[in-house]
This record gives sequence, structure tokens and C-alpha cells, in this order.
Amino acid sequence: MREETATADQNSGKRPRVRKNVTAALAEDICSEKYPVGAQLPRENDLCEIYGVSRTVIRESIKVLESKGMLRVKPRVGTVVTDREDWNILDGEVLDWIGPFIHEFNLLGCILEARRTIEPAAAEFAAKRATLQEIAALEAAWMRMRDSNSDPEAFTEADVDFHSVLMAASHNQVFRRLSSAIHTALHYTLHASNTAVESRDLAVELHGELVDALRLRDAPRAREASNRMLDLAEHDLTAAQAAAGRVDL
Repeated sequence: MREETATADQNSGKRPRVRKNVTAALAEDICSEKYPVGAQLPRENDLCEIYGVSRTVIRESIKVLESKGMLRVKPRVGTVVTDREDWNILDGEVLDWIGPFIHEFNLLGCILEARRTIEPAAAEFAAKRATLQEIAALEAAWMRMRDSNSDPEAFTEADVDFHSVLMAASHNQVFRRLSSAIHTALHYTLHASNTAVESRDLAVELHGELVDALRLRDAPRAREASNRMLDLAEHDLTAAQAAAGRVDL
């Protein structure tokens, strides 16, 4: 404890010594390619200096990142950043760390493909299985989207809540687990599409149609509304990628 305190005092302008924060800082440096794929991390003593923490904290952080597939400790070589294909991108923390760099990871298209596979089926199941309380929660999220149409940040938060409620309302345990896993990624993809357009009126309209379909227990209409929402998402994401000078869809 004395070692940690002394080191932190000497490096007061550096990053927090709490392990969770150090793990996130190290992960973000990997995602930003300060430490690119295939590179060795600095020596343990140097990492202690860089992040202002003890060896114990550095070792714990490396173990966490190794368990998530981002690092590999090689005998007589050191700690190496692994290929991105080896990272556990369904881990919520990994997605959170990737989030600010999600364009560079070419994940937006992959996430949209996953949504196209899952969400229309979830909507169809929800039309048959959702409770009245779940339909009310879905409508409440839709109303927040409608009322925050001019505020992209608030709109995105309501949009994420809408899709989370929809997955839960499917009463499919696998869908619910997948929804939890990609929650952070969904936030970034919805934010990208929601900020790419000047008007979100059509998105509000389509989400409202899905609410109506669930209220009427109309499964085919629910699936159709979900597919139309995803078509719109693809259109808006393509616009976002074009504006950023990238194409990964």
C-alpha cells in the first residue's frame, strides 16, 4: 500500500491507480494503437511509471486483458498485443473500450448484420409474448424518442432503451443475453446513425409502428416494421460512413 501511495503521489498528474481505471486506460491505449497489434508492451517497471501504479496493479490489469483475449504473455518474450480477431468483442467492457474507435474496427457493419438476424425475429416473438407492462415500457421509450427528436444524445439513449425492451419482450433467453452483450455496441451504432441525419422523423414513425404491431399482437407487421427500421439504419450508417470517409458496411 505504501508503494502504491508513494508512486501515485510522485505521479499525481498521471492516471488513477485503481485497477479498474488502469485496466481501462491500458485497454484504450491498445484500442487507439498506441500499442498496436503484435507489439510488446513496455517493461513492467516502465508501465508502473507510465500509469503511476504498483507492479501488483499492472499485473492484475494485464491478467484481465489477457482473459479478454487482448494480450498474451509469452515466456522470454513479454506481453504482446494479440490480433483483434482474438478479442472477446461480446464482452461488455471490451466493447466499451473499443467504442470511441469503433469506426477503425469495422464493427458497424458486423453489428448491423447481427441485428438483421436477431431483431426481426425478436419483434415477431414479442408480438406474441410481450406482457402489457413490456408493451407499455416500449411505448414509453418510443415517446421519449419522439419528444427528444431534436436532441441526438437523448434520442439515442431512448432508442437504446427501446431495443433493449424489445429484446426482453421476446422472452427468448438467448436473445436477451445477446442484447446485453452488444448493448454498448448498439449505443455507438445507433448514435452514428442518429447523428448522420438532420431529421429522425421516419425513425420515430417506424418505431411507433412496431409499438402498434405489438399492441395488436400482429407478428408479421412487427417483423416488417423491424426490417424497415434496419433498412433505415443501414441507410443512415452508410451516410455516416461516407461523411467520415469510411466504408465498412
